[in-house]
Amino acid sequence: MSFDLAHWQGVLANKKPHAILKAALEQFEHVAIAFSGAEDVVLIDMACRLRDQVQVFTLDTGRLHPETYRFIEQVRERYPIELDVLYPDAEEIRDLVRRKGLFSFYRDGHQECCQIRKVNPLRRKLATLDAWISGQRRDQSPDTRKHLAEVELDQTFTGRSGELFKFNPLANWTSIQVFDYIETFKVPFNELHLRGFRSIGCEPCTRPVLPHQPEREGRWWWEESAKKECGIHRKP
Repeated sequence: MSFDLAHWQGVLANKKPHAILKAALEQFEHVAIAFSGAEDVVLIDMACRLRDQVQVFTLDTGRLHPETYRFIEQVRERYPIELDVLYPDAEEIRDLVRRKGLFSFYRDGHQECCQIRKVNPLRRKLATLDAWISGQRRDQSPDTRKHLAEVELDQTFTGRSGELFKFNPLANWTSIQVFDYIETFKVPFNELHLRGFRSIGCEPCTRPVLPHQPEREGRWWWEESAKKECGIHRKP
């Protein structure tokens, strides 16, 4: 199908999440929500109010917190979704651990490990879609996400027929709005949020943040703030 990106960027600029999400679901048949954190469950909750059989996928890197696995199961049981759990290639993992051990990212950066555990399985999934929906917000990181658009052409991945579009319905929201929604609609959330974790990834690479710190300061804390992306989301 033909999707006029410039038109929809104008139409959806500064719109509320519901309108952006509705446009994504109506414009594309092969579209799915990427699920990992609180923002994504808000989107799942909204989407399930719009239509049945929402496609959702999540990445199991093999290094998640136990609390995160319980959270994933809560969401799967709560909503009428088709949840596709993506896994890294076992041989790629074995090769990395054989060469560098289990914690090489502390020495030479997180990119190689994230490439194997997250980016590669995501690439395989996105190749089956025309569009995907993420829970990114502009206020999550002043260094990497401040220019986030409501809808964009994915510059990192390709879809079924080449071009892949990405919708960011929560681009204009704040963390407070996300958790206000969670409280209002009794949406499941990761219990680690109650212990100071704001952005939750793999267990070895995530820690709580201090008050007033950007939430992604808790990710890969040993690296520079401008590098706090795993490769899934392109820096604008």
